[in-house]
Amino acid sequence: MKFLDEAKVYIRSGDGGNGCVAFRREKFIEFGGPSGGNGGRGGDVIIESVDGLNTLIDYRYQQHFKAQKGGNGMGKDRHGANGKSIVLKVPVGTQVFDEDRETLLHDFTELGEKFVLAKGGNGGFGNAHFKSSTNRAPRNANPGAPGEERWIWLRLKLIADAGLVGLPNAGKSTFLSVVSAAKPKIADYPFTTLHPQLGVVNYGGREFVLADIPGLIEGAHEGAGLGDRFLGHVERCRVLLHLIDATSEHAGKAYKTVRTELEAYEGQLADKIEIVALNKIDAVTPDELKKQKDRLKRAAKKTPLLLSGATGEGVQDALAALVEVIGEAPVSNKAKAQAEPWATPVPQG
Repeated sequence: MKFLDEAKVYIRSGDGGNGCVAFRREKFIEFGGPSGGNGGRGGDVIIESVDGLNTLIDYRYQQHFKAQKGGNGMGKDRHGANGKSIVLKVPVGTQVFDEDRETLLHDFTELGEKFVLAKGGNGGFGNAHFKSSTNRAPRNANPGAPGEERWIWLRLKLIADAGLVGLPNAGKSTFLSVVSAAKPKIADYPFTTLHPQLGVVNYGGREFVLADIPGLIEGAHEGAGLGDRFLGHVERCRVLLHLIDATSEHAGKAYKTVRTELEAYEGQLADKIEIVALNKIDAVTPDELKKQKDRLKRAAKKTPLLLSGATGEGVQDALAALVEVIGEAPVSNKAKAQAEPWATPVPQG
């Protein structure tokens, strides 16, 4: 299934039904009086967060959604039927923005949450409504109120407890595949990961959800590489695990490149708790490893963890550090429910 995390959608609520002008005319009833019914109310446009969805792919093939119009009033005091509302189903973690892509209308963070995006128009009054002691035979009725229409943007931000960040080929996908049942594509070329991946990690009896996003390069906030749009999927994380490739030219510079992109992003990612780890330690000599570790320690101003996703060395220490920070994360249950369609837990440690 193709991953889609952004979609533009047109919605319109139903118009209200028109009121009716009618009079009761029956044999032997001398003064029948007005009998025009009211129009029905138009249907609403409702958005609901549901289980079992993890992408907005449904809105790739249908972008226009219109609720039903209310029925018109009729004679003999018959009111029009209310129009049926339409429900748009989205994954947990979806944000709804106005057409300007900046005004946040609603943020779905809980399962089963509903939000009325556009209310249907009220039905018009029939002439029976205007009957009074001084106006015994009104000959006017109201038209139904029009529904609301607008373009909106749906933007999905995955819900996870921890997030993996780093340059392309830093070993993020390998790490995710080792600690969870997720099966991301792994290859020896940049930008192997094109879409975010989720995996459920089980460590020491604790479960948490780990998110892997495509790698960042210098200038990503200006659109270089795949850009920084995918950083939205780690905005909700409690902690970031920053992986640096030990085989890179300079571990310190690699670290600063990613940190610069995190600081340029508007989601306050630079303020999140960060665990720094030097990955692929099995692929360098001891002397080179010590040199890269010292470079990274100076750049990050903290002692990095040493690990290898390929051999498993140091992986348990990294998971322990993540669990310690996550603690009793309030997002965990929702995150696990969101990640289960992607991957199932695999016991670790």
